[in-house]
Formats: sequence, C-alpha cells, structure tokens
Amino acid sequence: MGKPWFNPKRYGYGAGLPCSWEGWAVLAAFAAIMLGGPYLLIDVDWRLRAAIGIAAVVALFVIIVAKTRGGWRWRWGQE
Repeated sequence: MGKPWFNPKRYGYGAGLPCSWEGWAVLAAFAAIMLGGPYLLIDVDWRLRAAIGIAAVVALFVIIVAKTRGGWRWRWGQE
C-alpha cells in the first residue's frame, strides 16, 4: 500500500482530509477536471462530458479507498 495519502474520519465511515502532498494533488486534479472540464469540452457531446465526470468521480473514490490510513471501517472516535 505504501504511505497513506488520506486520514480516516474520526467518527463514521470514510476518509477525511489528505495527509500528504499526493492526496492534495489528487484533490486538486479532481477539482480541475470538474470545474474546468465543461469549459474545455464546450463543443463535445454532453454524453462524453458526463462520462468524463463519472469516470473522475469513480477514480477519486478508488484512489481514496486504496490510500486511506487504516482502511475504511466504522470508527467511534477512539484510536
């Protein structure tokens, strides 16, 4: 797995904020795709733009699940 890129949430299920520059880079790339993509792909069919957006969300989810410290599980605040 290597070094983790994201911290787990303290309460609940999932990941919190990034804990390394790689995690921040992943979030910045995702934000750039989601915010800048519609402007760069203005002449592209809406189905392709939707597919790119869905692929970006799925890729972000897969990366966060794989790179979260301690994996994804329910947490009650104790560590």
